[in-house]
Amino acid sequence: MFTQILVSLSSNDNPNIIVRPTKKFHPNIWGERFLHYNISQQDLYCQQQKVEELKEVVRREIFGDYYYDAWKNQLKIIDVVERLGLSYHFETEIENKLQCIYNKTNIDDEDLHHVSIRFRLLRQHGFRISSDIFEKFKDEDGNFKKCLVSDTLGLLSLYEASHLSCVGENILDEALAFTTTHLNEFLAKKKEHHEDDDPLSKEISRALERPLRKTLVNLHARHFISIYEKDASHNKVLLQLAKLDFNLLQCMHKKELSEVSRWWKESDFVHKFPFARDRIVELYLWILGVYYEPQYCLARNILVKIIALASIADDIYDAYGTLEELEFLTHAIERWDINCVDKLNQEYMQTFYKDVLNCYEEFEQLLEKEETYRVHYAKEAFKGLVQSHLNEARCLHRGYIPSFEEYLKFALGNCGYYMLILSSLFEEDDYEEHSAVECYMIEHGVCEEEAYDELNKLIMNAWKEINEEFLKPTKVASPILLRALNFSRVMDLIFKFGDGYTHVGKITKDIVAALLIHPISL
Repeated sequence: MFTQILVSLSSNDNPNIIVRPTKKFHPNIWGERFLHYNISQQDLYCQQQKVEELKEVVRREIFGDYYYDAWKNQLKIIDVVERLGLSYHFETEIENKLQCIYNKTNIDDEDLHHVSIRFRLLRQHGFRISSDIFEKFKDEDGNFKKCLVSDTLGLLSLYEASHLSCVGENILDEALAFTTTHLNEFLAKKKEHHEDDDPLSKEISRALERPLRKTLVNLHARHFISIYEKDASHNKVLLQLAKLDFNLLQCMHKKELSEVSRWWKESDFVHKFPFARDRIVELYLWILGVYYEPQYCLARNILVKIIALASIADDIYDAYGTLEELEFLTHAIERWDINCVDKLNQEYMQTFYKDVLNCYEEFEQLLEKEETYRVHYAKEAFKGLVQSHLNEARCLHRGYIPSFEEYLKFALGNCGYYMLILSSLFEEDDYEEHSAVECYMIEHGVCEEEAYDELNKLIMNAWKEINEEFLKPTKVASPILLRALNFSRVMDLIFKFGDGYTHVGKITKDIVAALLIHPISL
């Protein structure tokens, strides 16, 4: 974010008193709800055994070659498995089946629903399938055929597929506009006749708000399990596995959240830094969106602590520290030497500096000997973060209004992900700050609505660039790309309708409840 730092010496009789016009953040809304959760290793083990048993049944009975008598059946089961949040159990099987489907050259189907699902699943897994396959659904004038309007399921599938577009794929841009218009019309008619409570209408409504490409896997699984259960043709074993697996992961995550909540409380950050946001539950949720699979327990443990420190740093640089204090703190972090603590003249700076160094030392101890080099890169990233915050503070101290391009450079330094910062560009606070929208309006002489339109175009283009990076052969390993994608999904979820981190509202509360409070009924 790009917020103003207005910290100055008071004009009273004592010029040495520092007046800090800090922001007023609402307190932690969860209290100690997650602090005391506990589950025995025996209970976890029993649940894990049940999941493993059902996985083998699914692997044998559903992913067995004999089950697949047609590519449409293959796509259907893969789509269901992924929507249920189970794909991480069957990565090899799914990849092999999709490779076979991709290799088929004699597929000539006129069904919009199946063509769209095939395109989406192959694109999701990095296969370079051409968007030209949708040309067959256009008329002589180059528009999508009017007869498609009555194929609601096909429209929904095409809508989801259009979110896998890359830069320059105009046909998918047209598909997105076409399907969005007619799906909204479908819902409007349903609502008019009070018939919008059916599963398809609910699925369309949810997709229009958040398409699959931008949805957290585990959050969508929570929603889809209830839909799949109502499907008369559902596979009972697959449904049971999805429920057990979701509840098992929830138990693991709640246990982790309890441990990290204890770390937050014992570190006494709330009292050490009363000006900072107390959001450890929301921070854990953030990281959970990036790494939800059980094998990434250590990654979650480390990342949630890193992002917690980054959040405190953000509040220090954003509204609390004087420019002089920030200069000293940044220099100390750049040196990364405990002896620098004596050069920090404020207690909160000394405390924060010690906490940062201690945490990163803890990370080195947690990692295996051959993996400790990774902490070096984490340190460098943190140094870059605070340096970017300082650059921002210097500009604002001078009263300088940045150009839109300069704004993006500041933002990129603060978060490191182009997509992530674009998703949060619209935030404004109570201070006399300059948001991205304002910077764009001033530089280009346009109204607020036009500025928002241009920023939305940038966001859409960033998603297209992400999609392109996933196409094989990739420059970066797919598992790493997936984490970057998940970061983007989390940011879109938290910031699309306002700052759901700073101001914890209904959306964030509902997500926490769905993923970390309420289990699924078996």
